[in-house]
Amino acid sequence: MANNPFISDAAAKAAADAVCALANGGTIEIRSGAQPANANAAATGTLLVTLTFAATAFGAASSSGVATANAIGAANAVASGTAAWFRAKGSGGGTVFDGSVGTSAADLILSSVALTSGGNVAVSSLTYTQTQ
Repeated sequence: MANNPFISDAAAKAAADAVCALANGGTIEIRSGAQPANANAAATGTLLVTLTFAATAFGAASSSGVATANAIGAANAVASGTAAWFRAKGSGGGTVFDGSVGTSAADLILSSVALTSGGNVAVSSLTYTQTQ
């Protein structure tokens, strides 16, 4: 049985910076329902809102591989539902990574996960953590 490799702090920082750079100028799709098994799987649930990353989506990752998104533009929800997960996409529309949505203890933090069609949605914070 093979063991999973462990990477150094320097490698985690470099990996996080590389992944997050792929999101530059891209979007975040916030969806309801169960998150797919991985970011290669087709998106599931209802698309609730699409938000836009800045030209430089994330600041530099910390030495432990955690990157925090720069300001993300707010948008109005296109459907009503409970925000459960998100998919980050690059400027060309390709999937970069998926993550959890919540009001605390999640990758993407909103003030409320109960979204209403036409209601304004703004991100409180978004972090990407590279597994070591």
